[in-house]
Amino acid sequence: MRKVLQIYRDDLLSITRNWAAMVIIIALMVLPSLYAWFNIKASWDPYGNTNGIQIAVSNDDVGTIMKGKKINIGREIIHSLKDNKSLGWRFVDTDEANKGVERGKYFASITVPKDFSAKIATILSDNPEKPELIYVVNEKINAIAPKITATGATGIKDEISKNFIKTANGVIFDIFNQLGIELQRNLPDIEKLKTMIFWLNDHLIEAETIINTANTDAVQAQKIVADLQNNISEVEGIINRSRELSEKITTFLESNKDTISNLAPTVKQNLIYLQQTAGVVEQITGVLLSTTASAEDKKKALDDAIFRLNTLIKIETLLINLFEKLNGLGNSAILTEELAALNEQKNAAERLLKNLKTILALETPSQALLESTNQISKDITTSLEQILNRFDGQITPKIQQLSDTVKKIPTKANEVFTKADETLPQVKKILNDATKGITIGLRDIALIKKDFPAVKQNISAIANQIHEFEKSEDIRGIIDLLRNDVQKESDFFAEPVLVKEKRLFPIPNYGSAMSPFFTTLALWVGAMLLISLISVELKELPKNYHPNHLYLGRFLIFLTISLGQSIIVTLGDIYLLKTYVAAKLWFILFALLISALFMLITYTLVSIFGNVGKGLAIVFLVLQISGAGGTFPIQVMPTFFQKLNPYLPFTYAISLMREATGGIQWDVAKRDLTVFLFIAFITLLFGLVFKGPIEKYGGGLKRKTQESRLIH
Repeated sequence: MRKVLQIYRDDLLSITRNWAAMVIIIALMVLPSLYAWFNIKASWDPYGNTNGIQIAVSNDDVGTIMKGKKINIGREIIHSLKDNKSLGWRFVDTDEANKGVERGKYFASITVPKDFSAKIATILSDNPEKPELIYVVNEKINAIAPKITATGATGIKDEISKNFIKTANGVIFDIFNQLGIELQRNLPDIEKLKTMIFWLNDHLIEAETIINTANTDAVQAQKIVADLQNNISEVEGIINRSRELSEKITTFLESNKDTISNLAPTVKQNLIYLQQTAGVVEQITGVLLSTTASAEDKKKALDDAIFRLNTLIKIETLLINLFEKLNGLGNSAILTEELAALNEQKNAAERLLKNLKTILALETPSQALLESTNQISKDITTSLEQILNRFDGQITPKIQQLSDTVKKIPTKANEVFTKADETLPQVKKILNDATKGITIGLRDIALIKKDFPAVKQNISAIANQIHEFEKSEDIRGIIDLLRNDVQKESDFFAEPVLVKEKRLFPIPNYGSAMSPFFTTLALWVGAMLLISLISVELKELPKNYHPNHLYLGRFLIFLTISLGQSIIVTLGDIYLLKTYVAAKLWFILFALLISALFMLITYTLVSIFGNVGKGLAIVFLVLQISGAGGTFPIQVMPTFFQKLNPYLPFTYAISLMREATGGIQWDVAKRDLTVFLFIAFITLLFGLVFKGPIEKYGGGLKRKTQESRLIH
């Protein structure tokens, strides 16, 4: 060890006594930092400056007429993009857009074709056509820009689709709403028609008695018949208006016959979301039972669980309201079992929410309360799974049955009104004849008595049909179902699911996120600069010195300089560039360890193999830049690099620096440190074992290359 330290001491003295060497050493310590700093600063926030990426936008849309209203979707797209600052939109004509993209003036162009609005309007026809946006991109200008511009084009498409779905659903539900309003407006006339028909049916026997006694009570019979005639005239007007309404309902429901049927997928999607939410809540309540979780983690878990439970309860309330309306529509309560299950779920969720709030308020909740809370969440998850398991087999057929019922309503109503319309002329004729019979005397009474049985039979048939209709259908329930909030329902179907993002170990900017890679790369570059400019050999090794003494002694000076490089680059990252680092001290310590290992690897290669070792160090650098996953995830790289990744020092070095940057997970850090120690041990063992033999047998080759005056 004394001989090793002697070499190290002599190297330090040679540096301090030679100002030129001192300047070079200082430069070698600073240069790698510049490599890291310039790269980190250059990539500080590239995705925050995308407004400099110019995209040409042109609109050739000529518009169209839809439901008597002129629309131009292309003009609306241009108008919305003028308020969008995410990319550098340039609004030009189509020729300028095409020429600009070809010559590299614009990275891409988006053109709205002239038939865009017309194709959107085909949604109301039997053969709808999908509109297209013409997207042109110049991929030779830059490798990343096409990905950014494609995201912009996709965003426009998604926004148009979302607004179209919202608008289309709004129109459909608005028609439902208007139909419900019209039904409600005419409900008094419909009720009056029903009352009149029932009145006629109830007075048929009385009318027959009047006819039979017309000879003795002609005056009284005339009054009754006059009343009947007045009522029949009013009934005729009501039937005509109601039949027109019924025809409108028939036409409407025929064109929208699948709307209620399509409720089933939406309901199932909501139930799936409930199941997923309940599963997450179950996992979160499990955290409360954990003895390893911190108080802060439990507090976050409680807040997250309370938020998710509130969302779950809101959706369950919406589903319960929907099922109650569907039950009222069917007038047979076929969804009673499902309603009971959902109500039970809601009650359990409310109990769970109460427990969670109690736990949040308590400093030290009891174990029994925690276990009870976790059990309730498990029961909720299990119950929702049971509902979903029988959804397709039991619940969907019930919703389909309700859909079939709605389809039959206008048909039954139309049949009633049609038969009533066919029958009323006969009633009017009979009553007119009755009036004449009364006025002209007993001569016509016989004719009235002859036709009256037919009148009686027809009116009774109409009354019976109305009674049957009321047993199976409730027109007030239909009106309530149709008259829903148009805006809320169209908004729901346009975006039925929202995504709540939760960032783990957030890093505020891209430059900070890339600092682990560029810092690691700079440390390897620094090691390569040292082995390129500083000799690993002594001009003359004393006779009593072993090659391993030289190997270890000269390594110490390389290690000292490399540690200086590490301190400069990490302090500059933190305090000069202001990169975000969660664990600053560990960031510096990890960099010192990485620098030491990189220096050991490169120094050993050159110490043993000479100039060939320098080449090997460069090869290692090239492989590690691509195979360590520093820029792109290793999972998107070719198979060769994926297989190579676990064997590269860069892989574990970048991982360590990322842990310090974002927040340390010690199980990951310990794994990386273990691998580092293993690599250091193998490298040191390799150097100590092979330094002497290779020095002995390869010295001639080294001296021969030095005689060339080109290779030192």
